[in-house]
Amino acid sequence: MTELGPNPLAAGERNIAVDEARAAIRGALAPIGGIETVALRDAVGRVLAADVVSPIDVPAHDNSAMDGYAFDGSALQAGTALSLRSVATVFAGAPFAGTLHEGECVRIMTGAVMPPGLDTVVPLELCRADGDRVQLEPGVIKPGENRRRRGEDLARGKAALHAGRVLRPADVGLAASLGFEQVAVRPRLRVALFSTGDEVVAPGRPLPPGGIYDSNRFALAAAVQRLGMTVVDLGLVRDDREALQATLDRALREADVVLTSGGVSAGDADYTRDVLARMGEVAFWKVAMRPGRPFAFGPLNGPGGRRSWLFGLPGNPVAALVTFYAFAREALLQLAGATPEPVPMLQARSAAAIRKRPGRTEFQRGIVGRAADGGWEVRLTGSQGAGVLRSMSEANALVVLGHDQGSVPQGGMVDVWLFDGLL
Repeated sequence: MTELGPNPLAAGERNIAVDEARAAIRGALAPIGGIETVALRDAVGRVLAADVVSPIDVPAHDNSAMDGYAFDGSALQAGTALSLRSVATVFAGAPFAGTLHEGECVRIMTGAVMPPGLDTVVPLELCRADGDRVQLEPGVIKPGENRRRRGEDLARGKAALHAGRVLRPADVGLAASLGFEQVAVRPRLRVALFSTGDEVVAPGRPLPPGGIYDSNRFALAAAVQRLGMTVVDLGLVRDDREALQATLDRALREADVVLTSGGVSAGDADYTRDVLARMGEVAFWKVAMRPGRPFAFGPLNGPGGRRSWLFGLPGNPVAALVTFYAFAREALLQLAGATPEPVPMLQARSAAAIRKRPGRTEFQRGIVGRAADGGWEVRLTGSQGAGVLRSMSEANALVVLGHDQGSVPQGGMVDVWLFDGLL
């Protein structure tokens, strides 16, 4: 677990903007320690713990960038045609072992090692071959063209991949191309999550009068898993001081992060705040956003100096997901040792007017698609209520209306987060 100094977050309940909340969270966190080595085939989605330094030059030799004829570019003269004699064919993986003389060239394939003394490749379509004679018209090629130099992609001793990178398929392929079988990565972040409330019922059970099925735990677990992290599912916790205390004690033993939904608004039972205050330095915020105004964040202290971070999300299903995307997602990646990257933001034209008052950030569910003129357009997915999860499921993006932004006219430009960018 992370060892912390004094909590950098002010205690007590605060009214803050979304950007201020993000900055406070970012400033409080440091990556969880530890390094482990995994086979390259198991590395995708993991956070790189150390630079991958190339042990070789890439390419390892000067080579041809395309199929054509390789020759000494110094033979080219402005305004003058060039006639060469082809004396051999050079394939990739089979370097030319002969000796070339003035006026000679070789037929060469893409990736083949350039023979000594040759530095230029003329593509097949830019020359004329007749038997062993190759004719080049004036100006079709310049000296040195179509040659890939040794080490031009990556020089030996240079970092090919940097620590903090979340490894993608291309990164795994790059590491393999350098001869690596395994890489050093950060341990998977362990995220404990549970839902609170006597009215919440696990799916598969009969729904009593006034009860609701627990969607938050499943949606949040899926969001955490998409980040490549380990979910510690602690189930449902009833509205009871002892039950909450026992669940948090277990979370502190088993996880780096505690993710809850429900129990953080002003109307919730006092014991929730009492338990959290006794266990750590959790701050309860009223964030100027819609949906998702109530939010809690801070460190929890366990036996033996163990500490975990708590993210207390609202209970409404859409609000829980939106606050996860707005605050917890980036924070979890930071704790996992990943180099923070902003969520890709797209500008799209609003298909209809959107009402909005300045003074809070609003996240509205939308569907982004191509307009008739080829530009991006977004339309809202019906009701934007914090409990309407169906409209979240139908959406492929969140429309982000900034803190100081007012209403948007039809055709006005808005920022959108594409869900595929929120992995």
